[in-house]
Amino acid sequence: MEKSNAALQPLYLQVKRHILENIGSGKWGTSSRVPSENDIVKSFGVSRMTANRALRELRDEGVLVRIAGVGSFVADRHAHGHPLQIRGIDAEIRERGHAHRAAIVSLERIRAAAELAEDFGVPPHTELFYSVIVHFENEQPIQLEDRYVLPSLAPEYLRMNFELTTPHEYLTQAAPLQRAEHVLRAEMPDDRTRKLLAMTKDEPCLVVIRRTWTADRIASVARLYHPGSRYELSGHFRP
Repeated sequence: MEKSNAALQPLYLQVKRHILENIGSGKWGTSSRVPSENDIVKSFGVSRMTANRALRELRDEGVLVRIAGVGSFVADRHAHGHPLQIRGIDAEIRERGHAHRAAIVSLERIRAAAELAEDFGVPPHTELFYSVIVHFENEQPIQLEDRYVLPSLAPEYLRMNFELTTPHEYLTQAAPLQRAEHVLRAEMPDDRTRKLLAMTKDEPCLVVIRRTWTADRIASVARLYHPGSRYELSGHFRP
């Protein structure tokens, strides 16, 4: 019988997945104690070294707080900020006191071509959810959100009304953020992007390529296009 992808993972990753799934489902809330190394050794039949590695990595990723002699607890994720914040465009717009509106261009199932499958770490032709949404600030297009989502981690994605909520808001609940990767670049948009963002012919885009992980799997890959003349990224950094 063919083994599942989870069964083929290293044992420490299987332990991490179990803990992350219980946190993501809400079974273990903030400040809840998670199983100890001894509990994990008994439940999973793994070595103490494996149990320690799983708990240590989750601590290093900000998921758990470990207190010597007491145990490991679910961290308050809101207490750990990062200069490259993962925020929804609607929150940014409303923080500026402006009105946000979203228009859905596409919401469908697709099969991953080779390059996209590599981005997700899945076999080619794996089914993914795909959405294209234009976000408006005071009725002016400010972001084109081109996003792929792994169905197993966000099964209700295609049923959501993204004119009332946003993919970011839904994914925050369905696939709690474990870690993220950002790539920023400037590029000239194609005709579709230029038209949807009401850009002039010679105007460049600021593009944010964002991958997010949950339960040690890539949940979403998004390309966020912004008109160069109407959008900038800024932040405050402290060493």
